[in-house]
Amino acid sequence: MDQVIEFAGNNIVLAGVWVALVAMLIFSYVSSLTSSIKEVSTHDATLMINKEDAVVLDIRAQKEFKAGHILGARQIKPEALREKNFNTLENSKDKPIIVVCAMGNQARGTANAMSKAGFSKVSVLKGGMNAWQSASLPISK
Repeated sequence: MDQVIEFAGNNIVLAGVWVALVAMLIFSYVSSLTSSIKEVSTHDATLMINKEDAVVLDIRAQKEFKAGHILGARQIKPEALREKNFNTLENSKDKPIIVVCAMGNQARGTANAMSKAGFSKVSVLKGGMNAWQSASLPISK
């Protein structure tokens, strides 16, 4: 323990960076537990699509979307996404919506914005399209 304190005293910048990283990890973990937005696995997403008629919203760029997307997925224009304009999905407000991005990181912000806009059942695909393709699930081109 004395060595840790001595190291921290001699390397204040490194110790500060380490403390900041630990704090960010804890914040990330706690915020995901307390968030109203849940992450769904590829299996759960498939069940939601098939049994609950969930809407898949792909927020990736047009080029990535055309390269391959989940069957029946809708895409939202980047301008509408920046402006948080979800008018094209107004008739799906009460349906489950699964937000998909490349790896699952950007989708959380969009899902939070949708939740604030009155969408009641918004989820994020855990791992994004990378997880979907890794699971060898069907895609449309």
